[in-house]
Amino acid sequence: MNLSEIKSRILSGEADGRLTELYGEEKLQGEKRRYIKAIDSFKEYFGYDQGDFAVFSAPGRTELCGNHTDHNFGKVLAGAVNIDVIAVVCKTDSDRVRIKSEGHAPNEIKLSELSPVESEKGSSNSILRGMLCRIKDLGYEVGSFDAYTPSEVPAGSGLSSAAAVQALIGHIMDCLWCGSKIDNVLLAKVAQYAENEFFGKPCGLMDQLTITTGSAVKFDFEDIENPKIEKLDYDFMSSGYKLCIVNTGGSHADLTDDYASIRSEMESVAHYFSKNVLRKVDKQDVLNNISEIRKSTGDRAVLRAMHFYGENERVDSAAEYLKNDDFKGFLSCIKDSGKSSFMFNQNVFSTTNPAEQGIALALCCAEQILGESGVYRVHGGGFAGTIQAFVPEDKVELFKDSMESVFGENCCYIVCIRPCGPVKVI
Repeated sequence: MNLSEIKSRILSGEADGRLTELYGEEKLQGEKRRYIKAIDSFKEYFGYDQGDFAVFSAPGRTELCGNHTDHNFGKVLAGAVNIDVIAVVCKTDSDRVRIKSEGHAPNEIKLSELSPVESEKGSSNSILRGMLCRIKDLGYEVGSFDAYTPSEVPAGSGLSSAAAVQALIGHIMDCLWCGSKIDNVLLAKVAQYAENEFFGKPCGLMDQLTITTGSAVKFDFEDIENPKIEKLDYDFMSSGYKLCIVNTGGSHADLTDDYASIRSEMESVAHYFSKNVLRKVDKQDVLNNISEIRKSTGDRAVLRAMHFYGENERVDSAAEYLKNDDFKGFLSCIKDSGKSSFMFNQNVFSTTNPAEQGIALALCCAEQILGESGVYRVHGGGFAGTIQAFVPEDKVELFKDSMESVFGENCCYIVCIRPCGPVKVI
């Protein structure tokens, strides 16, 4: 299919059903314009419009419950969202993969040069090289393509823009060259490998696995190599609430030690019992030994351990509420999760820079706007960045306007849970 044929399918409405499934009726017309612009941009950048073309999409993700639990083999409830990165792609017969991301420098990798490049670490080129290398090492065929990729997933928004791009690249390669044989778990592990070994950033599997699985998903990472995955087919659109992500604009640049301290302090409690992670320690054993543990680890480590155990219990409860169509019960778990993150996990602001408390301020503003009618919590890693809020539909505009008056225009993203992971759209 050439570019003109794809464009015609979008303009004629032939693709409306698929686009509505991915984005919802409210976003349909805007997404059609976005797809047309991406098609025109491919032709303008690469200089051709004839060939074997397709359009792909990979979603961002939101963490619903289970804040800072996966690294200690805990439980997480997360969901893919209808904010995504798309790619207009043409399969080629060259010796390289070329990707032009809108607003960024182009990436180009020769298929004969897939070993890690030290000087590339921390760059998007390293992710592309790592994905191709891992797929090839696993015995799959890798081949060439050109792609133009605009993204709606803002960097630093807590919606996992990097993991979305990783999933997109992997799914394109799978569809074009691997015979659609790579399942969602393996694709997530390939993406994690590329980020760990080529990009140089240690990360868990939750972001990538949420995106490759799609929908709302409950994960249990007790067996970290083979996590339990349970998809929850709850219709969030019928709940009467909108899911809002508010980006407070804080920088993550100097927060590495803050993030690392959560994992290390949780693990220090596990080490007291000669275990490597909290999941291998019974909650009651911690409660029975708090007096001695705090002497060894400090009080904050004990508090963070109790947050871990509480979050695992809340993930189970929240999932059960959704399965029983009890959204109010689900919201009560999310509210308690936010309270625990603030009080016990203590990742709402950094103690190294107490003057900057954007997340705490956003939570305060949310309380003033919503009172008891909505639910709000820190989103993702914390310390700076984003909050999550479930807002009654009749208060969404007020909430959005109020937040943007404090944190700036377009800081509030209204999203919904998307039913699928990365897909070939057309």
